[in-house]
Amino acid sequence: MSRDGEEVEETVPVITPTGNTRIRRRPDPFLVACRFFSFMTCLAAILCIVVNIFSAVRSFKHGSDIFDGIFRCYAVVIACLVILAEIEWSFIIKFCQISEYWAARGMLQIFVAVMTRAFPDYLGDQRELVLFQGIASYFLLACGVVYVVLGILCIGFLKRSRQKQEITREQAAKDLEELQRRREELEQVLLEERV
Repeated sequence: MSRDGEEVEETVPVITPTGNTRIRRRPDPFLVACRFFSFMTCLAAILCIVVNIFSAVRSFKHGSDIFDGIFRCYAVVIACLVILAEIEWSFIIKFCQISEYWAARGMLQIFVAVMTRAFPDYLGDQRELVLFQGIASYFLLACGVVYVVLGILCIGFLKRSRQKQEITREQAAKDLEELQRRREELEQVLLEERV
């Protein structure tokens, strides 16, 4: 139970080879779920990239619709931006700060999904490609809708605050381990001096 707004975390005692007991934190389930959802979104964006590359190659190869090929190339570039925003590459976050907001990410994902679904092949000569387009676009569309809804609910802010807490706790644990190591060295030196 939490007390005074503080969060209580679950810990697991681990016995080290030297016989000391060390506390190891369990990963935050919320952050694990966010990482899994981010992985699924990257997977959907990769599927959209593959579909759009196939469609662009087909358009340029047959020469039937050059504009469709150019449109698909833009979809590939924007889908790559979706992936870079999902892995939270610091350069992209600094360069395009709007990608930090989940609602904006969701709208970008919906845009890529619509671009992937646009201009389907209604003639039926490539049914597999049309099926692949549908799967990839609806998968990314679903991820985008979830991102928009969660962004409106400010879940992205909650994720960032929990990430900061996790980094702070990890640094504190490393500092504590370093202090314990120094204490053991100091005790060893004192024992040697007594002997």
